[in-house]
Amino acid sequence: MNYALIQKTIGMMILVFAVILIIPISISIIYNDGNTSSFIYSFTIIFLFGSLLFFPNQSNSFDSSIKIKEGFLIVVLFWVLLSFLGSFPFMFDINLSMSFADAFFESVSGWTTTGATIISNLDDLSPSILIYRQLLQWLGGMGIVVLALAVLPMLGVGGMQLYKAESGGPIKDNKISPRIAETAQNLWKVYLGLTLLCAAAYYLAGMNIFDAIAHSFSTIAIGGFSTHNQSIAYFNSFEIELVCMIFMFLSALNFILHFHSLKSRSLKIYFKDVEFRLYILLIVVFSFLLLLYTSFFYANEISVMGILFQVISFITTSGFVSMSYDDWPVSIISILIFLSFLGACAGSTGGGIKIIRILFILKELKRGLIKIIHPSAEVPIKINDQAVNENISNNILLFFIFYIISYIFLSLILLLMGLDATTAFSSVAACLNNLGPGAGSVIDNYSSINTATKYLLSFTMLLGRLEIYTLLIIMTPYFWKY
Repeated sequence: MNYALIQKTIGMMILVFAVILIIPISISIIYNDGNTSSFIYSFTIIFLFGSLLFFPNQSNSFDSSIKIKEGFLIVVLFWVLLSFLGSFPFMFDINLSMSFADAFFESVSGWTTTGATIISNLDDLSPSILIYRQLLQWLGGMGIVVLALAVLPMLGVGGMQLYKAESGGPIKDNKISPRIAETAQNLWKVYLGLTLLCAAAYYLAGMNIFDAIAHSFSTIAIGGFSTHNQSIAYFNSFEIELVCMIFMFLSALNFILHFHSLKSRSLKIYFKDVEFRLYILLIVVFSFLLLLYTSFFYANEISVMGILFQVISFITTSGFVSMSYDDWPVSIISILIFLSFLGACAGSTGGGIKIIRILFILKELKRGLIKIIHPSAEVPIKINDQAVNENISNNILLFFIFYIISYIFLSLILLLMGLDATTAFSSVAACLNNLGPGAGSVIDNYSSINTATKYLLSFTMLLGRLEIYTLLIIMTPYFWKY
């Protein structure tokens, strides 16, 4: 294991994060919100920490290729260290003064784009800490690791293995260009372009410029953080809800599809993709079923727009809310939380199992039924008219099993820690799927849970963000022995 390379790489990326803190520092100065010193303290700590890792190893001569094991370790350490260092602005903030457990939870939630929050007084916070929360999600959305890949070649550090460890789904084998740096740059161009369009749309729909920019960060990141306690419901605007729905939908698509569609100037790229077609179908079917159900039993209590908004918000794992659903029937809330398990498309900023894996599981079930009737039949599984390699098939099945086991195991632990069943199962689902809002005692925020539970759910958010394998694999003795 090349530990000097690992320190150098992580140090460089932490320095990038430190530089980004100039944004909330500038906001604090512009608004004169009294929070400038807290961000300067945070900047100093983070910059020094990154420098201690990077500069001692800058001139070392070592093999610059990142191997598989090093890639996994860099990604995990980077996300854990980011979450740790990202907690300092919350602890130093003059209006928050959070404990480390609360600040760490908020930081992890931001970086993993989960959107679960400890804070209950968002409307009273300073503009600088509000924009900082949104920035965490925006950077975490595409992965600041991928951002750093664009500058790694300048340091003589190859990034292919790091890219594979960070990215999930078919994006691993479907690069935009042969060079990883160019791939990262193209992804970020799409990401930045969508963010600018989203901010402009929010502004034209009625948000002020600050809220428009802040919400564009968390919308494109599919994060769900807001600058107001009531989330999108605060604005009470059909136009703003519509903009939010459109960009949640777009951000949950594979970003490589966006790139190829823009490059070819054709929308046909989307409809040729089987994952996109299933994604559309699931949204339509579940929206129709819930609208049909509510029209019979809750016709005057739940609006059509409310159902459509929440279906898109939950299946994309965004976590925005357009109305309070505290008094919604358990059946509807349960279906919405189930949708978060399906998740967004692979290669997007969303969480959950991912639609492409759900599609594969459905095809695997179909093949199993055919094999029962015709045991000797050869039934290949095809995605977008391409046969799926047997190794990939096994990995997807193992991922699905690990995902479900992780959910059940973590939920049972929370039950043993004293949480009621609704809170335990919904909070694990919300954190593992990087969704945010739960049910029971965490339906509004997570401030009521105890410290041990906050740490466990922080681990759960990281587990979901790194798509199970990346985090679990370094916890096995095999990773360190061979």
